[in-house]
Amino acid sequence: MYCPQCGREYSERVNFCCNCGAPMVAPPAKPPRKLTLSRTDKKIGGVCGGFAEYFEVDATLVRLIWVIMALFAGWGVIGYLVCWLVMPHVPEAQEPAQAVVQPQTQSH
Repeated sequence: MYCPQCGREYSERVNFCCNCGAPMVAPPAKPPRKLTLSRTDKKIGGVCGGFAEYFEVDATLVRLIWVIMALFAGWGVIGYLVCWLVMPHVPEAQEPAQAVVQPQTQSH
């Protein structure tokens, strides 16, 4: 195993190079985040909840900023409507098919 930065050779598997400190293995790639309407945190359309999930902040803070921008900057209401129309919904998680249990009838 060789260090990709300084070229030092290691006989055992290591996480970081002892010489230069470079990581020896690449961190696992995170799936790309998508800006979507929120299904769980929504008051009107889920736009503010979607922005909050995307930026990993509190949804109340996003709503407060959106209202302030609507009152003082004037674009908040139109921007909300445009985002509501343009942003896609979160795909529904596929639930496993549950076996249908039929009631048993008693025969006499």
